[in-house]
Amino acid sequence: MHEALFDDGFLEDTGVATLDFAKALIDEGFHPMTVYFPLVVHGAMLIEPTETESKASLDWFIAVMRALADEAKAGNVARFKNAPVLAPRRRLDETLAARKPVLRWTPPK
Repeated sequence: MHEALFDDGFLEDTGVATLDFAKALIDEGFHPMTVYFPLVVHGAMLIEPTETESKASLDWFIAVMRALADEAKAGNVARFKNAPVLAPRRRLDETLAARKPVLRWTPPK
């Protein structure tokens, strides 16, 4: 067993979507989990830590997930809707990015 699958039931009635929750993880220094897959689980959050993760790092991840869940339940919706704010890139318009992808990169000068 190397993965865990959760649903977003704990976010019900908070105004925070699964994607918002995943984006907030970026501000906490974690790569966000796979969201909305598999499709048979509503608001799926697929977490796949590698075998190189220590128990301490897994415990830290769990603590962050619990803290974020508590923030969502406390009504701090702006914290999630604006995330990520500490990353080099802010939240993209994902619909626009999917419909009109920009497939080029120019190195900084």
